Formats: sequence, C-alpha cells, structure tokens
Amino acid sequence: MRINTRRSFFGKLAAMAAFVTGAPRLFSQQAPAAGTANVGSTPKSGPSEDTPRRPGGNNHTLNGIYYFAGTGSNDGYSKEDHLLVPDPFEKHVTRTMDALKKSVERAGCTMDSIIHLQVFLCLPLAETPPTPTGKARFDAHKAQYDALNKIYGTYFSSGKAPSRACMAVEWIPGDSLIEIVGSAMVVNPPTAPADR
Repeated sequence: MRINTRRSFFGKLAAMAAFVTGAPRLFSQQAPAAGTANVGSTPKSGPSEDTPRRPGGNNHTLNGIYYFAGTGSNDGYSKEDHLLVPDPFEKHVTRTMDALKKSVERAGCTMDSIIHLQVFLCLPLAETPPTPTGKARFDAHKAQYDALNKIYGTYFSSGKAPSRACMAVEWIPGDSLIEIVGSAMVVNPPTAPADR
C-alpha cells in the first residue's frame, strides 16, 4: 500500500510539473511543416554515407559558451581526403583533434578555454579479421584509450586539459573511429561578417 501511495504522489507531482512547465508539448506529435510532407515516399531510416555532414551544423554559441557536436576525423576534409575505418587509429585521433582546434578557434575560443569534452571511441567493425570479443575487445579499447591520451595531451597547455568523459561505442558515422562533443568559453568573440 505504501508503494502505491508514493507512486500516486510522485505521479501527481510529475503531472503538476508537466502542466506548469508546458511539458505536454514536448511529448505531443508534431505535424510536418507545410510543403514538407513525404507523400508517397519512404522516409530515410538513418544516416546516409552519401550525405556530407554540415561543417559546424550543430555547433552554436550561447551566453559566451561555444557548444560543439560531432567533431570527427573527416571534418573539414574533402571527400577525396577522408580517412577510412581501417586507417591507423592514431591518425583518426590527430585529425579529430586538429578539426576540434580549428572549430574552437573559429568560434573565438582556445584549446585551453575548453570546459568539458565527451570523447567517443569505436573499434573498426570488420569480418576479416573479426572484431574482437571478450577480453580481446577490452584490450583493443584500452589500446585505443592509451593512444588517445598520448596525442590528446599535446593539444593543451600543461595543467589546462579540460574535464573529459571517454566512452566506447559500437559505431560512429562518417568513417571515423573517434568523435568529440563538448563546450568552450569564448575568450575572443569573432567579429560578424559585414554582409550579414
């Protein structure tokens, strides 16, 4: 009986919070905008390798903080110069860190003004040789983590590396074995182009 009372209480509390904050709008189904309906077509089910990622498409600055998402080893490179999954992991890390540096500097930040990073690593998935499992998989991720740390530290001044979370994932889009998400303080705001 006591559990049901708590559930009822927290259910009512959540309902009141949703009403006050307008949360029901978050859970309602949104109709497509006029002229964008896909009548008679099949919607895409996932990312397409043919669709290039927009440089800086998910990046933005808000209240003096630059938020960046999805920086990988092929960002800022032409399709002809893309790394492939079988390329050495260290090359993926170096190119990702270079792309990150360019991105934060364009936004008026420095590598030392980065606040926090989330780093995602994945193993190359292949049938030959087969993707490792069990302890071999753990060892492969550990080797990636160690290689990441050797390169990563060279991009920051001594004692200035930001807080960081590092996770192993199954897949990263765009033929990259590493992807970085994070935020940085804008220390030198870029001037807006005159034609905007």
